[in-house]
Amino acid sequence: MILTDSDFQAVWLTIRLAGIVTLILLMFGTPLAWWLARTKTRWKGPIGAIVALPLVLPPSVLGFYLLLTMGPNGPLGYMTQTLGLGLLPFTFGGLVVASVFYSLPFMVQPLQNAFEAIGDRPLEAAATLRASPLDAFFTVAIPLALPGFLSASILTFAHTVGEFGVVLMIGGNIPGATRVASVQIYDHVEALEYAQAHQLAAMMLVFSFLVLLSLYIWQPNPKKC
Repeated sequence: MILTDSDFQAVWLTIRLAGIVTLILLMFGTPLAWWLARTKTRWKGPIGAIVALPLVLPPSVLGFYLLLTMGPNGPLGYMTQTLGLGLLPFTFGGLVVASVFYSLPFMVQPLQNAFEAIGDRPLEAAATLRASPLDAFFTVAIPLALPGFLSASILTFAHTVGEFGVVLMIGGNIPGATRVASVQIYDHVEALEYAQAHQLAAMMLVFSFLVLLSLYIWQPNPKKC
């Protein structure tokens, strides 16, 4: 059995979505993770909880509130309409926005852990060499946190690939526009096309295994004392 054009279209759309979401979260998740790792303010707990909320919140709940927010009466929907962009639900742009929120903790938490593991001494040493906080961040913190960036990027990409509830709620099931691989599998099962569903499901199973294997292989082993 060979994948159909519709299957390839769904796979390509999924890869495109996951790549865009990963890049966006690298840009916006990095400063947020740095702030959470370094701040001493009392707001660290509540903001950290908000970032981690998608980990425990049912996807349908998150998708429902995002749908309301991006709808014609929601604040984001009002803004996009005012800017002449139309409404985001049931568009690829809506999938991107929803996936950014849903995958946020998979980017921020590994980066936060990596930044916290650096400690204060390397940054203090950079300060004694007259490096500004921004210089220390780019020349010291980021190089030391590269394994965290790798883990965060891989997890974010893989998590976005495996989304179902949120993307179905926000994007619906529009071929070539919002029908991603997980929704395509659902369509095959619903149509009793188990052979096609098995092929796509097996691809995602192998992909997930390779992602976890790569993380275990590249993860640095702590030195035994």
